[in-house]
Amino acid sequence: MAEGDVKPRVDAVRSFNRFYTKQIGVLHEGLLGSPYSLTGVRVLYELAHREEPTAAELGKELGLDAGYLSRILRGFEKRGLVARVRSRTDGRQSLLSLTANGKKAFAPLNARSHDEVAGMLGRLSAAEQDRLVVAMRAIETLLGARPEPKVPYLLRPHQPGDMGWIIHRHGALYAQEYGWDETFEALVAEIAAKFIQSFDPKRERCWIAEREGEIVGSVFLVRRSKTVGKLRLMYVEPKARGLGIGSRLVEECIRFARQAGYRKMVLWTNSVLAAARHIYEKAGFRLIHEEPHHSFGHDLVGETWELKL
Repeated sequence: MAEGDVKPRVDAVRSFNRFYTKQIGVLHEGLLGSPYSLTGVRVLYELAHREEPTAAELGKELGLDAGYLSRILRGFEKRGLVARVRSRTDGRQSLLSLTANGKKAFAPLNARSHDEVAGMLGRLSAAEQDRLVVAMRAIETLLGARPEPKVPYLLRPHQPGDMGWIIHRHGALYAQEYGWDETFEALVAEIAAKFIQSFDPKRERCWIAEREGEIVGSVFLVRRSKTVGKLRLMYVEPKARGLGIGSRLVEECIRFARQAGYRKMVLWTNSVLAAARHIYEKAGFRLIHEEPHHSFGHDLVGETWELKL
């Protein structure tokens, strides 16, 4: 990345760091009105929430130099806040814990931290609080180790608010990736509205894919006739592609269609949507009709696909 490209981003991150360190009082001589530094309070927090860790474990968790951590721990021991016990399994290691005085010293700090954050959040509406938490989780995820969650995603039925999101994301993504205009978003809105207005839970369904609490994809199965179900509006967010979500959404549609008694499934797509077409073909759909058309600001080739159940 060129220096000219990265400098504004570096400046923005540094600006945020200055703002947030001031916001949470890191620049004060003692954190939370205590005689302890930010690092000292973090060490107390880890000791209060871990079962007899070693100094090495604390240093790894906090990213602290061993000598620096050792000085902090010695200071806490002199104040009677921390105790050391020789490990029974490894005589070279000492197990650390808060003493009764240490727990007594940490309790008001923990309560004060909770109250200060609650006060900061209290100035915001519920929606603004949610935005803030999502943004903070995004920072933590992007800059942290980001281990893969045990369950990479889940599927759930639609709920209030989902349709607006699906319409928005279709409009934004297809404009970004294919240059389609707002008439495509209007089509998606029409399909979503009709689904809600005439929803038949025995014959129709919408699946929402979520990952780490965020919507990352969706698909619909709607009634076209007594014997034919139609797959509509399948999409997956760019950051969630490669996890098999698209294939899973289509598989769920097929499974439900069979249970609902449909004899056939159909779908309409466009030839430029290569990834989606690959998923449909892999699931057993066959291309039965092609037709050129001008839609969404482009000359396209519409395709009808079919799957006999």
